[in-house]
Amino acid sequence: MREIVIISGKGGTGKTTLTAAFCALAENAVFCDADVDAADLHLLLQPQVLEQHDFIGGGKAAIDPERCTVCGLCQDICRFQAIGTERKVDPLLCEGCGVCVDLCPEKAIDFPPQRCGEWYISDTRFGPMVHARLGIAEENSGRLVHLVRKQAMQLAEQEKKQLIITDGPPGIGCPVIAAIGGATLVLAVVEPTLSGKHDMERVLDLAAHFKVPVRLIINKYDLNSRMAEDIAQAASERGVVCVGRLPFDHDFTLAMVQGQTLFDYPGAENRKKELRRIWADVLAALPENKQRLTLNMYH
Repeated sequence: MREIVIISGKGGTGKTTLTAAFCALAENAVFCDADVDAADLHLLLQPQVLEQHDFIGGGKAAIDPERCTVCGLCQDICRFQAIGTERKVDPLLCEGCGVCVDLCPEKAIDFPPQRCGEWYISDTRFGPMVHARLGIAEENSGRLVHLVRKQAMQLAEQEKKQLIITDGPPGIGCPVIAAIGGATLVLAVVEPTLSGKHDMERVLDLAAHFKVPVRLIINKYDLNSRMAEDIAQAASERGVVCVGRLPFDHDFTLAMVQGQTLFDYPGAENRKKELRRIWADVLAALPENKQRLTLNMYH
């Protein structure tokens, strides 16, 4: 089983649009939306939910007035000012660090786990899909990313699928770290801007740290052809191959507005041909015997 994780240094690069197009081209694959903070792959794949499960994340402090002696220690040590004078915890300010729970002399503060979101196993017209929705202003997105990837792996094993296509989060933070650890290949989508080049360099540094091979796609390259060339050159100097340069194309937007992948949308034959070539190059870049890393950070 092999996994391709598609990421970008920032949002809005066209990562999910390209992911959905590759899902349409893939055979014998499971799809995973690991961009749990702003999941939107489902808008294009239109899944039918088969299973729905709660995601239980970190705890929130809760003061028991029967045990509390109003010593004020918890209020003094809470750096987030989440505890008021009326022995109440503001759930929006509480970061769930647990310091007040550990240091309360009366053991009057509980730390119940919280329901932070939901995750789903669904069916799409292209194959099975695992995706999730993190609650508003909730934390632990990295843990949820780990969960949906793990479920996608188990689903692929159960259904004897040979490939997982994962729509990863943008940036280089905790969710991205949880998304690429143990992946077979990272596919980085970049825009031809100075900030896009900087974002790419950070993504390549992160992938190198986890020893995951990378391939590059420059999207909307014709908006700044010179910068696109600089990005391809910078990637090449680091041993990263650019497998494709896609021009800005309204057909991508028109298909997206209708909730379709580009391959569901009529026309755009030249672009479809280019995407088929890119997908073939991506598959050819997959190591034959990639040993998956064991992710223990959230166990």
